[in-house]
Amino acid sequence: MNLPFDIPLPLAIQAVGALQISILCASALVPQQLNWKEAFAVLPKLHRQMYWIYGIYTAAAILTLGLFSLFAANDLAGDSRLAKMVCGANALFWGVRVCLQWVMDAKPFLTKWWLRAGYHLLTLLFLTFTVFYGWLALK
Repeated sequence: MNLPFDIPLPLAIQAVGALQISILCASALVPQQLNWKEAFAVLPKLHRQMYWIYGIYTAAAILTLGLFSLFAANDLAGDSRLAKMVCGANALFWGVRVCLQWVMDAKPFLTKWWLRAGYHLLTLLFLTFTVFYGWLALK
């Protein structure tokens, strides 16, 4: 099955997988941009550790889902139950993330044009991932 403009579906899956992994570049900027070192200094050590652990688990999930798309694109383009479940899990992951985007109060931290542009680009990517993988899961 091809997408519009004669793009083979596995190639589109790989491109979206690469975009997922690129999200990690933006994620790497978060601790510095939000001044985590100072902001978390008042928290107990366990709370600081838990925050980092949650961040690492989230990054690992994004990396894993992206790698599945990069290296198993032909399988994910198929109609197997496992392909549909992996795509459904990916859609659920990004669907939850895009919903959380609407309740986060990031505005005080979007002090430069490129931070605002990046924030809106991330929102668009989260929505794109949700719709694309949801479509793959349901096709």
